[in-house]
Amino acid sequence: MNKPIRRVSIFCMLLVLALMVRANWLQGVKAHALATDTNNKRVLYDRYAHPRGNIFLANGKPMTKSEFVNGLRFKYKQSWTDGQMYAPITGYSSQTVGNTQIESLEDDFLSGNDDRLFFRNTLDMLTGKPKQGGNVITTIDQKAQKAGYDALKGKKGAAVAIDPTTGAILAMVSTPSYDPTKFAGQDTSPYTKYLNDPDSPMINRALKETYPPGSTFKIVTAAAMFENGIYNSPNDKTDTPARFVLPNTQQVLRNESASEPCAGATVLIAMEYSCNTVFANIGDKVGKDKLAAQAAKLGFNNPKVDTPVRAAESVFPLDSDRPGTALDAIGQHNTRVTPLQMAMVAAAVANNGSLMQPYMVDKEQTPDLTTISQTKPKEMSRAFSPETAQKLQTLMQGVVESNVGTGTAARIPGVTVGGKTGTAQHGENNKDLPYAWFISYAKTGDTPKVAVAVVVESNEGDDRAGIAGGKLAAPVAKAIMEAVTGK
Repeated sequence: MNKPIRRVSIFCMLLVLALMVRANWLQGVKAHALATDTNNKRVLYDRYAHPRGNIFLANGKPMTKSEFVNGLRFKYKQSWTDGQMYAPITGYSSQTVGNTQIESLEDDFLSGNDDRLFFRNTLDMLTGKPKQGGNVITTIDQKAQKAGYDALKGKKGAAVAIDPTTGAILAMVSTPSYDPTKFAGQDTSPYTKYLNDPDSPMINRALKETYPPGSTFKIVTAAAMFENGIYNSPNDKTDTPARFVLPNTQQVLRNESASEPCAGATVLIAMEYSCNTVFANIGDKVGKDKLAAQAAKLGFNNPKVDTPVRAAESVFPLDSDRPGTALDAIGQHNTRVTPLQMAMVAAAVANNGSLMQPYMVDKEQTPDLTTISQTKPKEMSRAFSPETAQKLQTLMQGVVESNVGTGTAARIPGVTVGGKTGTAQHGENNKDLPYAWFISYAKTGDTPKVAVAVVVESNEGDDRAGIAGGKLAAPVAKAIMEAVTGK
C-alpha cells in the first residue's frame, strides 16, 4: 500500500472512530440529559404517544383517565373525573404547560418510562402490545374527600384528613379549585385564566399556603407545658392574673370576652374557653427554646415534609423576644403553618404521641395490577409521651363535649371527638379579616380513625364578629369525620 492510500485509510479510520465515540457519548453519557432537556420535543411527544397510567383513589376508582385523541403529534391526553375535587391531590398533566404534584413526581412511572417497567415494556413489545404507563394508587378516601369538598364549596380554604395510626392522608381539599382537564391538551387559555384569577384556584392551600394558626397552636403550647412540668394535670389551677400584660411591655393581652373565667382558671377551663391570657402566660413560662423544641417534634421548621408532594415549611420563630414568644404561644405573631401541619398535630395527640410520616401514595402498580412498590407507614417522631397525649386528649375532648367549649359544633353521636378552634388575626394591626380554624380527631372506642385540620379564609364583606373556627371550620371537619367513621 502506497503512502497516500495509507494516509487516507488512517484518516477514514479516525473518522469512523470519532463517529463511534460520539455515538456512544450521546447514547451513554448524554442520554439522560437529552431525554430531560425541555427543548427535546420528542420526549414530550412520546409521553403522550400511548395510554398514560392513571391515579386511583384508595377504593380503586380512578381520578384520572387517558383519552385517545389521535392528534398529529399527541395521540393521547389526560383527563380527570371531578377535576376540581381531585386537582389538589393529583396536580395536572398538560401537553403544553407541563406537570405538577403526583402527575410530576410519578411522571416516569405514569408515562411508562420508569426503569422498573422495562421488563414489562419489553414483553409487550415482543408480543405486539402497545406500551402502557403504570398506575398510582393513593390513600385518598372518596367519601372523606367528597364530604370535605362539598362542605368547603363556595368558601376559600383547605382541609386535610390523616389516619393517625399510619399517616395515610385520607382527604386533601383546597377551594376554590380548578379543572386540569380544561388545559390538558393544546388550549392554554383556561390555564392563563386560572393563573390570573384573584382567588388563586391553582394554589394548593392544604400544602403550599401558610397561615397564622391562632388558638389551635395552644395544643402545642399545652404539650410543651406538660412535657416540661409547668403544670401536670388538666385540672391544675394556673396563676393567670385577671389583667395580663405581655412581659417587658405595657401591652395588655385580652381574651375574646371580658366575662370569660380565665383569671386563675384550670388548664382544662382555659382550653375550653380558649383563654389567650392563660396560654400566653404558659408560653412565657415554658420559654422560646422549649416551645421551639416541642414544635420541631411535631414537624415545624422542617423544610422537607414530603407526602410525596413537598409541603411548605411551617415555622415557629426562633428569634422572637419575650413578648413575641408569649404571642407565638397562642398562634399569633410570626408563627405560620400549613393545614397539613395542624392535622399532624391533631394526629399525634390522637395516636398517643406518635407522629406518623404523612403520605398519600400507597402503591405503584403495573397495568396488569402487579405491585411494584408499596409505602410502609413509619414514625416521623415521638412528639410527646403517651401520658402527655392522654392529658391533651382530655383537653381537646373538653372543647367539644363541654357545653361551654368552643367546638360543640363538631359533636358526633357515638364517636369520641376532640378538637380545638382558632380565630387567627393577621395583617398590619390585625386590620385584615381573621382566618377560622378547627383541628380535631375522631375515635371509635379506643381506636383513632381520623385527624382533621380545616382553615377557612374570610371573604371581604364578612361580618368580623361572625368569623370563628367553631362556626365556619368545625362543621367542615365534622363532615369529614362522619364520612370516615360512617356516622
